[in-house]
Amino acid sequence: MSPGLWHRRHDMRIVISEFISLDGVVQAPGGAEEDTDGGFRHGGWSMPYFDPDVMGSSINEMSERTDALLYGRRTWQVMAGAWPERAGDPFADWINAVEKHVVSNTLSEADLTWEPTSLIRSADLASAVTALRERPGGDVNVIGSAQLVRSLLEADLVDELNLMIEPIVLGGGKGIFPADGTARRFDLVSATTAATGVQVCRYRRAA
Repeated sequence: MSPGLWHRRHDMRIVISEFISLDGVVQAPGGAEEDTDGGFRHGGWSMPYFDPDVMGSSINEMSERTDALLYGRRTWQVMAGAWPERAGDPFADWINAVEKHVVSNTLSEADLTWEPTSLIRSADLASAVTALRERPGGDVNVIGSAQLVRSLLEADLVDELNLMIEPIVLGGGKGIFPADGTARRFDLVSATTAATGVQVCRYRRAA
């Protein structure tokens, strides 16, 4: 089956994409001031491990499968403050143009200057995401957004985990996995080792 036929015949899926440490931390992988909550002082920890051949290719493949992006408020604001200024780069042009959704109780419609973005209130998260999953199309990708990801996992609304597992222990910080005592099975779809020691792994929710 061609990629185009797959794209039209399948409902959208919720895919979580994270740079994650060996001890499960996803906080502030990209920059020192990205997220210092809790006194986190290792912002930018992911950058030395970036392998453009393996990790860059994985990110490009992700964008080709993605029809919409779903963010928590903080991650959306970080991305909205960075990507519009990078227009002209293929990935920047894609991320600026793609359909976006942000989950927030504090943002207003007037704040949604990074278009096209629609607003989802926390109380409507489950119904809004269920509606997205019932639409035909490609993936709905969630980047970063640790609190949002935990909520989606708790509600069993995650179809795939796309994890870039990096060879560093950070000793604490924000994670994505619920601590609710519930077991959730995933099947390993693919695993690739980058030259920097990063394991790029895709896990699909087990039936």
